[in-house]
Amino acid sequence: MDIKNLRTPLDIKDIDFRIQSINKGGYATILAYKNARVDMNRLDDVCGAENWQRDHKELKNVIYAGIGIYFKDSEQWVWKWDAGSESFTEKQKGESSDSFKRSGFNWGIGRELYDYPVIQVKLNADEFELKDNKARATWNLKLKQWRWHSEFKDGKLVRLAAKDENSKLRFNFKTE
Repeated sequence: MDIKNLRTPLDIKDIDFRIQSINKGGYATILAYKNARVDMNRLDDVCGAENWQRDHKELKNVIYAGIGIYFKDSEQWVWKWDAGSESFTEKQKGESSDSFKRSGFNWGIGRELYDYPVIQVKLNADEFELKDNKARATWNLKLKQWRWHSEFKDGKLVRLAAKDENSKLRFNFKTE
C-alpha cells in the first residue's frame, strides 16, 4: 500500500459540478465537488477494503467523521477526523457525508479541488431568468451534460475546461 496514491488527482469523471449562484447579469458561479463514494472507492483502491474504516461521533452537536487506515508495517490504525456541515436537504445524512469527505481531504483525497479556479460562466439568455428579482437557471441550462476536462502537472492543476452539450467551449482555465 502506497498511501501517497490517495493524493493522486481525481479523474474528472469523479468530480461533480453544480451551480452555486447566478447573478442578475447572467454570470453563473459553478462549484466542483466530490461525493463520498469517490472517497470510498479511492480508499478501496489504494488501501484495500479491509485496511480502512469509517467512524462517526457527535461532539457538542457537531458530527465528526474519521477515516482510519491500517498500516501493516507498524500494525497500527491511524485516524484523521473532521467536522461536517448540514446540507439543505437531509440534515444528518448531509452532515455525516460532509464530515466523511472532509476526512478524506485530510488524507489527501481530492485535495486538488482547493486549487481549482473560481468557475464563472456567462450564461446564454435562455439559460437563466429573473424571477422575483433573483436570477435562476432554466431547464435550458444543461450543466449535467457538459463535458469537463482537466490536466495536471506534478499534481497541480494546469488546465480546466468545459464544453456544453453542443460542444461549445464554455470555460477554459490554463496556467501555462
